Order: sequence, then C-alpha cells, then structure tokens
Amino acid sequence: MTLKDWPASERPRERLLAHGPGALSEAELLAVFLRTGVRGRTVIEVARHALDHFGGLNGLLSAPQRELERLAGFGPAKCAQLHAVLELARRAVREEVRRDTVLNTPSKVRDYLTLALRNERHEVFLALFLDAQNRLIADEPLFRGTLTQTSVFPREIVKQALRHNAGAVIFAHNHPSGLAEPSRSDELLTRALKEALAMVDVRVLDHVIVAGHASMSFAERGLL
Repeated sequence: MTLKDWPASERPRERLLAHGPGALSEAELLAVFLRTGVRGRTVIEVARHALDHFGGLNGLLSAPQRELERLAGFGPAKCAQLHAVLELARRAVREEVRRDTVLNTPSKVRDYLTLALRNERHEVFLALFLDAQNRLIADEPLFRGTLTQTSVFPREIVKQALRHNAGAVIFAHNHPSGLAEPSRSDELLTRALKEALAMVDVRVLDHVIVAGHASMSFAERGLL
C-alpha cells in the first residue's frame, strides 16, 4: 500500500492542512517536507528511518550533509532544502530579537543563540552588541576554535563594542562535547571580558553556553 492508498484523513499533508502542524508527529512533519518515498517504502517509513538512524530530530538536523545523503530519500536537493529551512528559522528568530528589547525577551535570545550555535562542529564565540535600551545592534561571531582566556582577545572585543557604540553585550559560545556547563576557563574568560569592557562603560549582561538543545546562562547562575 502506498501513501496515496491511505484515507485522506490519515495522510500527513491533509492532516496538517486540516488540523495544523502541531497535530503532526515529527515523522509526519518530515514526511511533508520529503513529499515522496522510495521504492518499497512510503514517505512516512523513510522519515521514521531517518529519525531512528540519527537518534531523533536534533541529530537529523545537525548531521553532516554527506551522512544525510547516504540515506534513501535524501539527495543533494533535499539536503539543500533542509539547510534552507533551518536558515529561515534562524533568521526569523533573529528578526524577533532585533525588534524587541533583549532583556524583555530572554527566551527569544536563548532560542536564537541555540539555533545559531547548536550545529557548529567547533567552538564558536559570538557577541550580541546592544544599545542603551538593550536592543540588538549587531550579532557577530568573533572567534573559532578552542576558546580560552588567551585565544579570545579582550582588546578586540572592546574595539568591536566601541565601533558599534554598544552600551551592553551578551556573549555566547557552544560546547560541541554536548555538556552545557562552564569550565574554569569559561569563568576566567568571562571575568576578564567583563573587567575590560567596564573600563569603557560597556556592561556584560550574560554569557550563554549552548550544547545541542541545552543552554546555560552565567547571569542565571549568578556567575557574573
């Protein structure tokens, strides 16, 4: 039996149109995205296999393209579409963050930082530069690689803050290891950055660590 033989009320696309995307499982949503199955498998079966293979939706979305393309139903075109959907989601959240006062929408900030960093294979350190009303001026990835107090240069961050005429900044970086807990180096780095920026009257509001879907806030832990 193919998907066309299913009752209309049970087909993912028809269910989405009738009841909204929230009514569908992750496999059904992925099936709507994929549209067609492969020989011997319905699109639902292809979607379920992909989710099982990568251990769930997060694993699927963060998988390298070459691994995705090994699965039946995921060619270069589908991989390109999937990456485009993820980038659209990032930009939509970034628009909301830019439009709102950051301190009034901490959940949106965390969502954006998670989307921006969770799929990075190496450590990336970025900064959100804010104006005096805590609205986003710019978000910039500043350093890549293993981050320590000696590899992230406070003077460069001070220069960027002054260039943007920022009144405050939020730092974030990812832990590819998957553990959203600060190391001793993270704490020393945050302290050094806070002291350097205080000399030019720029406040450090937070430092967020992202690991997959999890995140940790220095401000919420009382570490600032």
